Amino acid sequence: MASGGSASSRLAPNDNPMWTGDYFFLLRQLVQRDFRIRYRNMSLGVFWSLLNPLILMALYTYVFTRIFRNPVPHFNIHILSAIIPFNFFTIAWLSATTSILDNSGLIKRSPIRREIIPVAAVLSNVTHLVIQLGLLVIFVFGSGLRMNVYWLWLPVVWGLELVFLAGLGLASSAVHVFVRDMRYVVESANVILFWIVPIVYTFDMVPANMRDLYQFNPVAALILATHNIILDDRAPSPVLLSKLALVAFISLFAGWAVFRRAQVRFFEYL
Repeated sequence: MASGGSASSRLAPNDNPMWTGDYFFLLRQLVQRDFRIRYRNMSLGVFWSLLNPLILMALYTYVFTRIFRNPVPHFNIHILSAIIPFNFFTIAWLSATTSILDNSGLIKRSPIRREIIPVAAVLSNVTHLVIQLGLLVIFVFGSGLRMNVYWLWLPVVWGLELVFLAGLGLASSAVHVFVRDMRYVVESANVILFWIVPIVYTFDMVPANMRDLYQFNPVAALILATHNIILDDRAPSPVLLSKLALVAFISLFAGWAVFRRAQVRFFEYL
């Protein structure tokens, strides 16, 4: 029949009448929806965004200053300024990974760009990040440290991290449609990642022959840059920034390519 056709043909990715302005409107709506859903049934609301890093900071500070006697100065700031980016990365990556399946109903009934959904899942966690960064600023001032001109580098390194996460989320969300165990792979990878980034130890403790490789890890690079800015009162090195930028944009283009190639078969699995 002329009016017939499969759902996949009616909602093919290229048959999208939306304008660019509509994409931004949809992106904003998805981010706001995810934020409301996260705290809808929580009595403490956004306070949970502060509770987790506070508990972890207190726990690790106790263990690594009272038991293991770690000599790192301002260890509580060292931990907090590492836990916040690490938590953001792990939650945003997992949210993006499950986003296509979580929004399968929207995908089936609306001719939207599928790429918007994992990107929105990443951006929806930026609100929690901003809240936690406010907490970090409070502790920085409370510890006798001061903001300096190098803090202007923070939006740069965080922007590169978002680019990296967008690409990673695009790729993992596409794979998750076909391999439903992908979310558990991500969770396991995050556990491993915790110990291979300088969170409970400093970058100086990393073996010298491994430091260059460490800087290609975007999470380690972000934490190292944050420590340089907040604790060392200096800008991240150009080498570190160039490595972070290189990996971020490779991730974005590779993730976009994987997603575009995979999405043509989404309707067979959703």
